Amino acid sequence: MDRSDAPASLWPVGMQSSVVLAFDVAPPAAQCLTARSLAQSDGAALRLGHFCSRTTFNDLPPEVVTRAKRHILDTFGAALAGSAAIEPRAVMRMLAAEPSVGSSPAWGTTHVLGSRDTAFANGVAAHALELDDTGGCDHSGAVVLPAALAALSVPVLQARVVSGRDLITAVVLGYDVSRRVLEACGGYSPHNGKGWHSTATCGTFGAAAAVAHLFRLDAERTTSALGHAASFSGGLWAFIHDASQTKRLHAGRAAEGGFTAALLAAQGVTGAAQVFDDVWGGFFNAFASESKQPEALLAEAGSVWKLMRCAIKPHASCRSNHSTIDAVLHLMAAHPGLAQQVAHIDVRLSSFVMDMCGGRDLATLSSTQMSLPYAVAISWIFGDAGLARYLAPARGNARIAAAMSLVRLHVDAHMQALEEPTVSITSTSGAVVSHHVPIPLGAPANPVSDAVLRAKFDALATVVLPRDRADALADHVLHLDEIDDARALLPLLAGHAAQHESIH
Repeated sequence: MDRSDAPASLWPVGMQSSVVLAFDVAPPAAQCLTARSLAQSDGAALRLGHFCSRTTFNDLPPEVVTRAKRHILDTFGAALAGSAAIEPRAVMRMLAAEPSVGSSPAWGTTHVLGSRDTAFANGVAAHALELDDTGGCDHSGAVVLPAALAALSVPVLQARVVSGRDLITAVVLGYDVSRRVLEACGGYSPHNGKGWHSTATCGTFGAAAAVAHLFRLDAERTTSALGHAASFSGGLWAFIHDASQTKRLHAGRAAEGGFTAALLAAQGVTGAAQVFDDVWGGFFNAFASESKQPEALLAEAGSVWKLMRCAIKPHASCRSNHSTIDAVLHLMAAHPGLAQQVAHIDVRLSSFVMDMCGGRDLATLSSTQMSLPYAVAISWIFGDAGLARYLAPARGNARIAAAMSLVRLHVDAHMQALEEPTVSITSTSGAVVSHHVPIPLGAPANPVSDAVLRAKFDALATVVLPRDRADALADHVLHLDEIDDARALLPLLAGHAAQHESIH
């Protein structure tokens, strides 16, 4: 369909407004960017708005489409199992106290809510088990996909054909924009090193870009959505110090914030057009004053797709633990009998990884998944770092406690922030074996196979879905570019009435 469609409303069901929207008809001058103000603010945000509004499915290389479908499938699996975790269940209780009216499903549940609420709830669920993808904003899938799927339930899009190709394009743009903002902040290490959680601070822009594309907003309104998203941005690493559950909420808030930003822009509410420029109150000046690299925001846009650098997680832990897990598993496999002869395990790591993952607090699932000593212990003792090893029954295992006491961490001041650790195992005979995994499993240069990806999805999705529904969902996703109506995904994501045991 072309841009001449003039939708009646973009408000969720039950919140209809008398405002009539027409994406190609400018709102009153007082409510929109004037020609003069556009000329004055013809900066990075507007150029990014043009990029998002003009990109089509045909602009995407086949390998990007294939990668997008893999990440969509992976995110659905993480979110469906995540819906049974304690944080998403608490979110649903909160939302049920003042229920919104709508037709958007909370994945893995029987709840149907307003679109903004499900963007939040599904974002929390997608990140709840630390099994969602990484390497984007950081956790782009848990932010972008919940926002994009929520947009499919907005009334105006129910009157349109939104194809699987449309959804893929929106998701790819969401990944692209959220990562570009992070790189323009100077990258993951300096931005997160300052205490910002980039999934929350930068993910909001990706959600806004994806939803704006699905709404078919023009460049100016897409710019407004990005401007709103900047003011909805936020999220701190303070959760790391006391095993709090706040981290799980960040992806949901970013999804909800980006969704709301695009919805407001569609209604003609203008956002800051100079938000990415070198001005007082600009995003990079406020969030990354010392590390900003604003030229990265648009560098090679349309030729380098940031989705292609994202990773799928084979282990149920913080990504910064993955190469260490891989190294321990390699050493145990390469040296039969070593597991029974360990005197101690030494890990040489950067100060950044130490600060983020050096803790030993097992009070919650969240804190345990951040702990590198715990990851080493379970990889040694059980030979895997799957979700079951992180759940409450496993965390109290006396063997794990004993193993953790033999794990020693050593900060190497010469290591770069995100340089992968080196693992050395000393046996009871005094022999030492070491291994370093520079590219952890699941990274683009060391990808999980299609079979491993599908096995991960099946194991997670069937926590809350019957097997036949999980199979149908996977089939739809893997053929998404052939599906005429992306809304066919929505009923497949709904759970059934049976209450599943809480994951914690």
